[in-house]
Amino acid sequence: MTELLKRYPALGECKKDIENALNLIVNTYKNGGKVLVCGNGGSAADSEHIVGELMKGFMKRREVTDERIPERMRNCLQGALPAISLPSQCAVLSAFINDVEPEMMYAQLVYGYANKNDLVIGLSTSGNSKNVVNAVEIAKYLGVKTLSLTGKNESKLSEISDVTIRVPETETYKVQELHLPVYHYLCAETPDFSDRCRVFKTFSCC
Repeated sequence: MTELLKRYPALGECKKDIENALNLIVNTYKNGGKVLVCGNGGSAADSEHIVGELMKGFMKRREVTDERIPERMRNCLQGALPAISLPSQCAVLSAFINDVEPEMMYAQLVYGYANKNDLVIGLSTSGNSKNVVNAVEIAKYLGVKTLSLTGKNESKLSEISDVTIRVPETETYKVQELHLPVYHYLCAETPDFSDRCRVFKTFSCC
């Protein structure tokens, strides 16, 4: 945290929320859950970026110790913290937008994917993107924890999310510029629970 705030002092006012967000992510993986991420436009790209940092080694290599996998293959794999970028589900999203209700596109995927130990992360520079708000709202109804990254203004997401990191900017590109170091910090500071997640995935019926 010290280095993050030294490089981005404006984030000082978000310090407590960033710490709370990290606790949410840690508890998700400690309990064998997964992370579902959604956003639009640049925030959709950020969703992909977050998942990329979690599903492979980021700041450090995560060793694969699962002895069911041959050593020659284990050496070419990295431990994964399970995460799904909802914007990447283009076939089901486009079908749902066309056939049902565009503003519920991410909510449908949360409804289909989320279990009680999971975490839904919504990214919206305004905090009011309807499809992201609906995804977080569905998560709340399902008893799933929620984290949102927004700009500094109060918003629909800040009203309903368990934790909201409201970075101190309002212009879209400036908000996104501060979201990047925040989620890099969160991904870098998340301990390696990949083996624990693997145990839950192997023995859990869901």
